[in-house]
Amino acid sequence: MKQRWDIFCAVVDNYGDIGFCWRLARLLAFEHGITVRLWVDDPVSLARLHPAADPALSVQQLEGIEIRTWITPMPAVDVAHVVIEAFACELPESYLRAMAALPSPPVWINLEYLSAEDWVAGCHGLASPHPRLPLTRHFFFPGFFAGTGGLLREHDYDLRRHAFNPDAFRQALNLPPARPGEATISLFGYENTALPSLLQAWSAEATPIRVLLPESRLTPAVQAFFGDSPWQRNALTVHRIPFLPQTGYDELLWISDLNFVRGEESFVRAQWAARPLVWHIYPQAGNYHRIKLAAFLRHYAAGLEDAAATALATFWHAWEAGRSADLAWPAFRDALPTLNRHAGYWAEKLATGGDLAGNLVAFASGSR
Repeated sequence: MKQRWDIFCAVVDNYGDIGFCWRLARLLAFEHGITVRLWVDDPVSLARLHPAADPALSVQQLEGIEIRTWITPMPAVDVAHVVIEAFACELPESYLRAMAALPSPPVWINLEYLSAEDWVAGCHGLASPHPRLPLTRHFFFPGFFAGTGGLLREHDYDLRRHAFNPDAFRQALNLPPARPGEATISLFGYENTALPSLLQAWSAEATPIRVLLPESRLTPAVQAFFGDSPWQRNALTVHRIPFLPQTGYDELLWISDLNFVRGEESFVRAQWAARPLVWHIYPQAGNYHRIKLAAFLRHYAAGLEDAAATALATFWHAWEAGRSADLAWPAFRDALPTLNRHAGYWAEKLATGGDLAGNLVAFASGSR
C-alpha cells in the first residue's frame, strides 16, 4: 500500500518555513512515491512560491500534492501513516486524538530547526512519549555532520546545474552581460542597519559591483539609499529582481559570486550553490541565534587559513549585529577567492551525508 504522509507547517519566517515544507513535500512525492498532504496556516505564502496555488481554496492539488489550509477547528480527516510536525509546530488536539485512537498509531516526527550545535547529534532520533495519549514523538534534526538528518537536496540538482545557461537566465531578468572584473552579489536578508554604509563601501570600490536584489525586508533601505535617483552610484549598480520560484532562486545563486541569505531555506540553498555566502540568521530571544551562528562558523571555517577564517567570521558577525560591515568588507572581499574554493569543498562534504528527505523516509520506515 502506498504510504501517506501529512506535513504540518505553521508559517513564522515569511517564505522560509513554507519554502522548506513545499520542497520536502515535492521530494517525498516525486523521488519516493509518497502520497503527501501539506497543511499550511498561511496559504498566501505558498501562492508566492507557486503561482498556481489559490489561497482562497481550503483544499487543492498542486503537482500531485494535496494542499490543505490549516484552520481551527480542524476538520475530521483520515490520519496519515507518517505525520511531520515541521519546526516544532503543535499538532491540533483533534488530530492527536485521532492518531491515538488507531490500533497502530502513525510515525510521529517533530522536524526541528536546523542547527550546527554539537548537542544536536545526541538528540537526533530521540523518542518522547506523549504525557496523556498512547503516542510517541521522535525528534528529527536536520544537520551538517554525521549523526543528524542532513539537508534537503534534489537528486537532479547537479544535472540541473550542469544544464544551466547563465546567459539565458540573465537575459530573462533583463540583466546585461557581466563586465570584465565585475562582481555579482545577490542580496537577500532581514532589515539591517549595516546596509547603508555597506552600499556606500561598495559604491567606492575600484571595480564594478552588480547587486541582484530579490524581494525582501532590505528593499526599503536600498530605496532610501538611492532616493529618487537611478539605482546606480559610482561602482555600484543594483537591480531589483522579481519574486522567483525555487528553481529560479537556485539559478540566481549560481550566477552570483557572493550570496547574502537569511533564515534556513535560502541559507541551505546557498551552501549547495558552492559560492561564498553571508548568513543573516533569524533573530531569537536572548540572542540565542548568535550561539547558533558561532556554532556553524566553527564547522564551516574548519580547515580555512587563519586570515580567511577571521575575515569570514568578522564580516558575518558585523552583518548580524547590524554595524561595521563596511569596515569588515575589505578583508572579506580580499578573502573571497579562498572562500570560493572552500565553498566547493564544503558542498561536496555536505553531499556525503545524504539528503534529508531520503533520511526521513529511512527513519520513518525504521520507526514503525
